This record gives sequence, C-alpha cells and structure tokens, in this order.
Amino acid sequence: MARGNRTVWETFMRRFALAALAALATTACGDNAPTQEEIDDAKARVERLAASTHQVRGAFEMLGLMPVYTCGEPRRSFLSHAVEGLSASVTCATARVQAVDDFTDSVVVSFPAGGCDVHGLRFTGRAVLEYRGGEDLMEMKADLRELAVDGQTLQAKVGYGTCSDEARLFAEVEGQVPGRAGHSFHINSTVGKRDGLPIIGGTSLVFDGPGELTGPNGTDRVTLTSLEYEVGNYLPKQGTALVETADGHRLNFAFQPVLWRVGKVEVTVDDKDPVTVPVVR
Repeated sequence: MARGNRTVWETFMRRFALAALAALATTACGDNAPTQEEIDDAKARVERLAASTHQVRGAFEMLGLMPVYTCGEPRRSFLSHAVEGLSASVTCATARVQAVDDFTDSVVVSFPAGGCDVHGLRFTGRAVLEYRGGEDLMEMKADLRELAVDGQTLQAKVGYGTCSDEARLFAEVEGQVPGRAGHSFHINSTVGKRDGLPIIGGTSLVFDGPGELTGPNGTDRVTLTSLEYEVGNYLPKQGTALVETADGHRLNFAFQPVLWRVGKVEVTVDDKDPVTVPVVR
C-alpha cells in the first residue's frame, strides 16, 4: 500500500475506533431510551436496594464469625473451640457459651459500645446464636435484634441446618433503609449453592430470595438472583435484582464485575434500552 493511501487508511481507522468507543460509552441514546426522569427514579431505587442488601450481608457476616458446625463432633466441644477461635480472630468482640438444656447451647457474642469493624462492617450490641442438636443434625438460629450493623438495628432471623441430606442457610431481615428516611425493607434470603464456596465464613457470599421495599409511594416487590458479595465491599460483584414497582414498572438491575469496579450498575427500565448509573452509598 502506498504511503499516502496508508495514511488515509490509518486516519480512517483511528476515527472509526474513536466512534466505536463513543458508541460504547453512550448508552441508550436512541428512540428506545428511558427518560431522564426514569433514569433518576431507577437510580434512587437501586441505591435503596443496595443499602438494604448491605444490611442482609451484615446478618450473614455475623454468622460467618463462627465456623459451621463440624458434623460428628460433640456440640459443646465444638462451641468451646469455636468461641476461642472467634476471640482470637476478632479481638474487639467477646463470646461465651451458655448451656440452655441437654439439647441446646447458645453463644452470646458482644461488641463494644464504640463498635467493632469486621469485613468492612461496623457491629455494635450483641447477638445470641442458639445451637440445637449435633453430630447427626444441627440447627442454628441467631437472634440479632440487639445487634446494629453500621448504626442500623437489625430485625433479623438468621440460621442454618446441617448434617442432614441438605445443608441450608437463611436470613429474614427487615428494618429502615439506611440513609433513606421513610423507606423500609424486608428481604427473605437463602444462600445460593455454588461449587467451591463455603456457605459462610469465606471471602465471597452469594444469596437469592424475594423481598420488599416500602416507601411513601407504595411497596416494590424485589427478586434477588445470585447476588455475589466480596468481603469488605458495599455493592454486589455480580448477579441481578428485579424490582416490580408499586406503579407498575419493571426494573432490572444487573451487577457486573466490570461495572462493580467503578461503582456502577446496568439498569433496564421496562423494555427500554439499558443504561449504566453510579450507585452512591
């Protein structure tokens, strides 16, 4: 190719690359784009959702301070060693074992008035973890009503069952949406099954489940699917949340690793073109 033609070709390719980048950077600017009002509304809803699921993550992280029961080990022996390990790894917390009856023991975990930072969350108050059974079947239920996560008191039922045919982990959490006056949430979540990840106590946490977000304009229904959190992060790394709003719209929030790194989420309003929006804590 002659030099003059090569120069023209290189110029064309540079312009084409810049145009392609601009097209990728600009989302939903055609006839099917959501309005700015719809985008602003979706952004406000995803920020309320993120603040709520952050509280659910706090409930699961509370369970993660104690290891999952080791099947076949005497209950009280397991709890004694588990409490020693907790006190060594989280020095700002205190834990003690209390016998309830022949079949049940509880562990009381207390945090100082000034708070205790664990995995990017600040715990205050106390939690009571009740262990019933053992060796062949263990059920653990936690009372977190006296626990606060990042200053927000939890109304939570959290627990797991293990040593049977199917391990399960659940959390039913409700409360006020942090930083959003007049808004509350209720989320009933289970941990998603994923090979290679422990159900609690690992570096990643995956959960699914239905929920509700309630505010002055009514109640939105929420469906969480495979939301994966990395320890210490506010936003889920990946997964989806479908929000069916009180006024009849469907919002799909897609969390993706490439957007997670910059604090953004992809939002689809009804059947319109998707847009990316930043999520402010």
